[in-house]
Amino acid sequence: MIDNKDNNILSTLHSPSDLRQLPIEQLPQVCEELREFIIDACSNNPGHFGSSMGAVEITVALHYVFNTPYDRIVWDVGHQAYGHKILTGRRERFHTNRKLNGLSGFPNPAESEYDAFIGGHASNSISAALGMAIATELQEENPSRKVVAVIGDASIAGGLAFEGLNNASINPNDLLIILNDNDMAIDHNVGGLNSYLVDITTSRRYNDMRNGLYNLFKKFNIIREDNKGSILRFNNSLKSLLSKQQNIFEGLNIRYFGPADGHDVENIIRILRTIKEMKGPKILHLCTKKGKGYAPAEQNPTLWHAPGKFDKTTGEVIRNTAPHQPCKFQDVFGHTLVELAEQNERIVSITPAMPTGSSINYMMERFPKRSFDVGISEEHAVTFSAGLAKEGLLPFCCIYSSFLQRAYDEIIHDVAIQNLPVTFCIDRAGIVGEDGVTHHGCFDLSFMRSIPGMTVAAPMDEHTLRHLMYTAQATEHGPLAIRYPRGGGEMSDWHCPMHEIAIGKGRRLKDGNGDIAVLSIGNIGTSVMHAIEQAEAQGVSVAHYDMIFLKPLDEEILQEVAQRYRRIITVENGTIVGGLGSAVMEWMNEHGHHITVKRLGIPDTFIAQGSVAELHQLCGIDSQSITQLLTTSW
Repeated sequence: MIDNKDNNILSTLHSPSDLRQLPIEQLPQVCEELREFIIDACSNNPGHFGSSMGAVEITVALHYVFNTPYDRIVWDVGHQAYGHKILTGRRERFHTNRKLNGLSGFPNPAESEYDAFIGGHASNSISAALGMAIATELQEENPSRKVVAVIGDASIAGGLAFEGLNNASINPNDLLIILNDNDMAIDHNVGGLNSYLVDITTSRRYNDMRNGLYNLFKKFNIIREDNKGSILRFNNSLKSLLSKQQNIFEGLNIRYFGPADGHDVENIIRILRTIKEMKGPKILHLCTKKGKGYAPAEQNPTLWHAPGKFDKTTGEVIRNTAPHQPCKFQDVFGHTLVELAEQNERIVSITPAMPTGSSINYMMERFPKRSFDVGISEEHAVTFSAGLAKEGLLPFCCIYSSFLQRAYDEIIHDVAIQNLPVTFCIDRAGIVGEDGVTHHGCFDLSFMRSIPGMTVAAPMDEHTLRHLMYTAQATEHGPLAIRYPRGGGEMSDWHCPMHEIAIGKGRRLKDGNGDIAVLSIGNIGTSVMHAIEQAEAQGVSVAHYDMIFLKPLDEEILQEVAQRYRRIITVENGTIVGGLGSAVMEWMNEHGHHITVKRLGIPDTFIAQGSVAELHQLCGIDSQSITQLLTTSW
């Protein structure tokens, strides 16, 4: 740790232009101070820790070499962008990271001109950066704007990244891709020969010679526009022969440099300065260590991806030790899936790169041959599940709500049209909290409801989740979606005997003597229960129905409500556009019932970051807001 405040450099850096005034010899100290700042900040205000620690040298080098914000840096996902935020004028506000009205936990152009593109979902950086690079060429910008995409080894395996790479190889552009490889190496490190090739292929002498030969061959018409791709492939083949390695990027006609040490800031700068002005698409492969500079994070990178609060001195992660804390919905799901799989050998599980986050890891431990982590590839996860179902298996495809959006075509085309029995387990549905706008699961109720043949359900409690999962594997059905929120419910004893639930049937939780009935779906129904208790303390009688299913709707409940009550409130932890409220209003209109329906849900806007409680209040779906509506004339 840098204790001498007089020697602290980071506190004097208010923008990358300040960084670029420093001699290169001082940059290792800047990296050390930046790591200490991230440790201090994240120990008290949790965030994505490990990735940002690993990308410190890359971040410093990029802002040192490139003229940001004129030059563009596009961060894939953005888990690794904390150092970037700190160096780009947000150091003093970084304590508000992921908080209501504070900094977003991901790059966001609305927050800073240094954030070139929105971050949050994986694999989009190459496509976005390629568009920017071609735009600067088409608009003949002067000076030429440099564009850099920073992508991790997991994200580059996503389908969108490959689509971007494919197009980068065929369209004229000068895009630079930084591959931040902190886990699996795409090219194996083979020691001395590799280091030699890194040196020679990134040296000025090598590239001057290469460019001189290129111009000479072009002068004598050996290289022409119609065959320069073949010459590049020959060059790449020669490099593969020398290194005894095959490289996917060079197979795509993208110049490849590396692998190099991603924690040697001075060498990274040397390489970047050398390749910065090179024409054509290129990729620099940098090997880093997730959690670099903090021993506990280096030793357990999975835990320290986003560890929560921790003691920075001891490395102890601070857990909530409240007694009788309810189990998380995801864990109830994970344990229940194992129970069902023990009874039904047709059950298989699929997740795109989130086995621990979705609790598929329990299934993977118990039934490794029937469990599949397909990496960051949601589209593949859905179509792969369809293939499994087509041959008689019962896939439980578990994907976060926000990420399921990426596979909408596959849900329709590959699953629903064939009426295949794929169960979509939609985790992190509704408001998720501090991860913010790119991670809220606002839209799954609406977009799944619109698909013919799709059954859509949302359990209010853990027992109902178990019953729905049991129903999914016990009955003949087509595609079925079960959505549940992030975090815990309210049951300390969630384990119960399971039974089938009639598809499309809800339940009356409470009868009412007044003129108001509340229809809720999902776990937000617990907030409704608390609100009704408060309203009845003020003398207002309210009926409450847990719909359980959005599609098909329980028409008996709707008929009962239409006959007995004059006012209806619908409550859902999803967008009010096309969800439960819309479905109820459509049904009432189609059946000639002229009843006042008030919809509560996530408004038709994008919701920023904050705690779940704060954002529920902001959206008007917390118990206090519901109580106020129940006790007010409208």
